[in-house]
Amino acid sequence: MIAKKVTRKWEKLPGKNSFCCDGRVMMARQKGVFYLTLFLITGTCALFFAFECPYLAVHLSAAVPVCAVILFLFVMAMLLRTSFSDPGVLPRALPEEASFIEMEIEAANGSVPAGQRPPPRIRNVQINNQIVKLKYCYTCKIFRPPRASHCSICDNCVDRFDHHCPWVGNCVGKRNYRYFYLFTLSLSLLTIYIFTFDIVHVTLRSVFYGSVWCVAALTLPSTVVEVLVCFFTLWSVVGLTGFHTYLISLNQTTNEDIKGSWSGKNRVQNPYSHKNIVKNCCEVLCGPTYPSVLDRRGVMLESSGSTPCKTSDVTAATANTVTPNEVAFFSLQKTTSPLIPNEHSPDEAPPSIATTGHDTATSIPEEEDATGPNGSAPKAPPTTILVKESSH
Repeated sequence: MIAKKVTRKWEKLPGKNSFCCDGRVMMARQKGVFYLTLFLITGTCALFFAFECPYLAVHLSAAVPVCAVILFLFVMAMLLRTSFSDPGVLPRALPEEASFIEMEIEAANGSVPAGQRPPPRIRNVQINNQIVKLKYCYTCKIFRPPRASHCSICDNCVDRFDHHCPWVGNCVGKRNYRYFYLFTLSLSLLTIYIFTFDIVHVTLRSVFYGSVWCVAALTLPSTVVEVLVCFFTLWSVVGLTGFHTYLISLNQTTNEDIKGSWSGKNRVQNPYSHKNIVKNCCEVLCGPTYPSVLDRRGVMLESSGSTPCKTSDVTAATANTVTPNEVAFFSLQKTTSPLIPNEHSPDEAPPSIATTGHDTATSIPEEEDATGPNGSAPKAPPTTILVKESSH
């Protein structure tokens, strides 16, 4: 008897991601720059271990190669953890859910007169006395939660989207941002470490004749290569680490900083900042580890169709780990699902949802927010829902 092949959910996931190790590894399809990153790090460290470390261990200290090995292993661990993980991809709506959302929006807002362009589909939520707009994604057919955005390279909505980094071959989002920051920080330390001891090696092997130094590095091509790679890498990596340190201290993302979401020009303050650098850093770097809502290695059921995960599954999967405003958002998504009993009719106003605590910020408007998937205008005006914060 021939065993029936088991289909995993990652095999049917939409988007432009590649999977390895039976869905355990998730990356973007464009991985060429990621391989270049691996080559530069491992190649430079290999030259340092082969040519500099033996001499420095004898003439300076045995701790030099030991510290270099520890830094190298930590850098590689953080790089692979960032590159091979789910950054926080949000599941797309099932066809039935998407149709129901379309019907509910049209019923709640009525038809748009001919010749008038419908406004974009927006839902407003109030977080810490600040109005935040939830944009409707025409690709994923969902209202994106606060701070989520659609990555055009991976073709997925990513929760707390920071940016897509080709150097790590993946998006940087809610589930892997801390590892990305630790990668840049440790890589900066490793680069400074190798560059410093390359100079020390050159100095120790230089010979002084009268009033002239004869630099031995001219006879060590490997040292010259290491110095050049570290010198040009140093400025970009250290600068990137400093930039993200600044963002973490403000509890802000790269996407929000580029778009100027919380700039003084808009007279809008960041509703997710604790107004304290230590608290902001602790929330970003020391918060809970959020589970993936995709269940990539789950088994597909024959009756489940081609979409492996639906929006209503997110509430149960993340109820114990997401922040209160995210629970409210996913509850809002759940009320629009035809698979779950709806407590209000499409003609009634959507319910208010009470939330507490700090959460993530607004999603950033994208080009697809203003137009449909084929360049057409949206079909319905926005729906406004206020999510008020209760007192602590």
